[in-house]
Amino acid sequence: MTAPPTTAPLATKPEKREQFLSHYLENLALIERMHRLLLEVVKHEFKRVGLAEVNAGQGLLLFNIGEAEMTITELKNYGYYLGGSMSYNVNKLVKTGHISAWRQPSDRRVVQIKLTLKGFEVRDIVHAMLRRHCGVLQSKRTITLASIGQVAKTLSHLEGHWQNQIHYIY
Repeated sequence: MTAPPTTAPLATKPEKREQFLSHYLENLALIERMHRLLLEVVKHEFKRVGLAEVNAGQGLLLFNIGEAEMTITELKNYGYYLGGSMSYNVNKLVKTGHISAWRQPSDRRVVQIKLTLKGFEVRDIVHAMLRRHCGVLQSKRTITLASIGQVAKTLSHLEGHWQNQIHYIY
C-alpha cells in the first residue's frame, strides 16, 4: 500500500492560485480600510480629549516621528507618513508649534524636523489610546501575541515584495 500524495493533484493548482489571488485582493482592500478606520479612531480620540488643532493624519504623523530627528525626505522614504499632502501637514504642524524645523547648515535645501513639547503631547495621546486598545484586545483574548506577530510578519513580507517591485521592475 502506498502513502497518499503529499502535494495536491495538478488539477487543483489553478484553483489554489485563484484562491490565493482572492485572498490577496481581499487583504489589499482590508489594508486600505484599516488605515481609513485608524484615522477615524484617532479623530474620535482627539474629539474625546478636546484636541481640535491637529487632525488624525497629523496626529499619526507626530506619533510616528516620536523621538526621532529627521529630514522631510526621511520622513517620506521611511514610511513615517501615510497621506497625500506631506508638505502641507508638516508646515501646519510647524506653524501650530508641534514640530520644529530648520535648514541644515551644510545644505540649505535640506530641512530637519523634530517634535516640540506640544508635539510630544499629541504623540502621547495617540500612544495612550493605542495602549488602551492593546489592553482591551489582550484582556478579551481577541488577538493573541502569536497571531498579531504572524500578521506583522506577513505584512512585512508583503511590504518587502512591493518595495522590490518598485526598485527592480525597471
